Amino acid sequence: MASEIVPRKLSAGPVELAYVDEGEGDPIVLVHGFASNKETNWVSPGWVATLARAGRRAIAFDNRGHGASTKLYDPALYHTDMMADDIRAVLDHLGIARADVMGYSMGARNTAFLALAHGGRVRSAIMGGLGSRLIDGVGLPDSIATAAWPASPASASPLGYRARQSPISETSSAAVMTDLGSRNSGRNSSPSGCSASA
Repeated sequence: MASEIVPRKLSAGPVELAYVDEGEGDPIVLVHGFASNKETNWVSPGWVATLARAGRRAIAFDNRGHGASTKLYDPALYHTDMMADDIRAVLDHLGIARADVMGYSMGARNTAFLALAHGGRVRSAIMGGLGSRLIDGVGLPDSIATAAWPASPASASPLGYRARQSPISETSSAAVMTDLGSRNSGRNSSPSGCSASA
């Protein structure tokens, strides 16, 4: 029987970040995509356990506004620079000078921003699920902040996105992505750089 993965929390400025830290060896930080969390992207599919069994120290955390981490109500607090700095805060908290960092979708963008701002902290960057907007722009930070930012704390859903009048499943990020695209009709309406798995 496998041992249970124990969730923990750390403080990073105005944010409390939920994380798991499993295994020993060279550290790898796992950064999930939009409208997801550490369990959905990294724990449940077996990434954390597989990496730990392979002799790695696997660290996965919930980005601000996601999972069990703090939900913030100011869109400015979801800027990609700040979200990337949360990865650095996880490394600092755990006393890790340098790590491999693997991000998916929004997590890949956060990983890229971390590598640009704190290159010495990133041994390698593994990025998946990138949209072209990472290459020809900074992605969709305004859309992500708007979707992740509830109108008020009372209207916040467990995923942290704005409560809507139309019925949208809280477990279906595809519905959120469709809504994001329709609200950004003047921009590239595809949710490039955002996770769209249900």
